[in-house]
Amino acid sequence: MSTGIPQSAGPHRVTPDGRYFVVRGRLWRISNPGLGEERRSQLVAELMAARRAVGVARRSADGDAERAARERVDDAKRGLGERGPVWWADGAPDYNRHMARHTPYAEWFATVK
Repeated sequence: MSTGIPQSAGPHRVTPDGRYFVVRGRLWRISNPGLGEERRSQLVAELMAARRAVGVARRSADGDAERAARERVDDAKRGLGERGPVWWADGAPDYNRHMARHTPYAEWFATVK
């Protein structure tokens, strides 16, 4: 029976509540599952374009362009719900970028390493 909560994000494990995926023991917030597919696709496309723009700016040593591109990355990630205010409404704190072993997910993480 499916709960609607992803069990993995690519090769990475997802917390039981579906809020984070784990990379090398660190929690990373998953995109807001409440986004419509069209909006999510638009934001992902913008994120990828902005990341490419960061690379172009860095290679050309254009600090202003790099700052602008990084701002675009941040805007896209906020739109996706990966940064900024959390997308869940139950009042649970945000553990984005925390080590899983130092969070309430520690017991779960110990079983999936």
